[in-house]
Amino acid sequence: MKEPSAQARWERRTQRPLMGLAVVFAVAYAVPIVASPASRSVSVACTIAEWTVWGAFAVDYLVRVALADRRREYVRRHWLDLFAVLLPLLQPLRLLRVVSTLMLVGRRAQMASQVRLTTYVGGAVVGLLMFGSLAVLSVERASPEGNIRTLDDALWWSFTTMTTVGYGDHAPTTGAGRILAVGLMLSGIALLGLVTANIAAWFISRFEMDDLEERRQTAAIAALTDEVRALRAEVAALTVTRERVAEDQPR
Repeated sequence: MKEPSAQARWERRTQRPLMGLAVVFAVAYAVPIVASPASRSVSVACTIAEWTVWGAFAVDYLVRVALADRRREYVRRHWLDLFAVLLPLLQPLRLLRVVSTLMLVGRRAQMASQVRLTTYVGGAVVGLLMFGSLAVLSVERASPEGNIRTLDDALWWSFTTMTTVGYGDHAPTTGAGRILAVGLMLSGIALLGLVTANIAAWFISRFEMDDLEERRQTAAIAALTDEVRALRAEVAALTVTRERVAEDQPR
């Protein structure tokens, strides 16, 4: 059996701790928005937590690069990870830090062999809905012309946007909010397409399993029928033989 590489061992050992840090990041991002206005100490603590989680994922990427057999090829194949690491450094806005951390979390989750596609897609949909709602609420709540002022409004808007329903009762009015809307629309279409494809694949696999089981049962019935025919033929042959023996015996 081939021994896993150092990079594979690192990814396996750090998978759960990094996913735990992702939960910490979600809480740190949500608290100042939901509990607005938050105290300065809470805001500073949440900001430190966000940067710490981003730093942990950045270190994870650097370690994976260092452990890779072909580092340049690894960086070339994982250029999106590098972009996510550098994004907050180019413009240290909170929204960019959120985007980059979400990208790193998603890319890291894809590497986990134990994470099934259904779990990954479901988690991505829930995460996109939650962070999209929080992000648009943070930029739209203070807008004089905005009508997304509560978490309920933001969740409703995110849900209708991701599903491409778009009732129009709530809509972003700021530039940042509209940029978020575009990203949510494109991401929602892609994820819902994956959900639909995953459901269709499940039904197809079920149909194939049922068809395979039906074929096995048909084959078993055919084999049993052949055996019964063979047994009947043997019984008939034995009966004929006994009758001939009985006729040949002297009376």
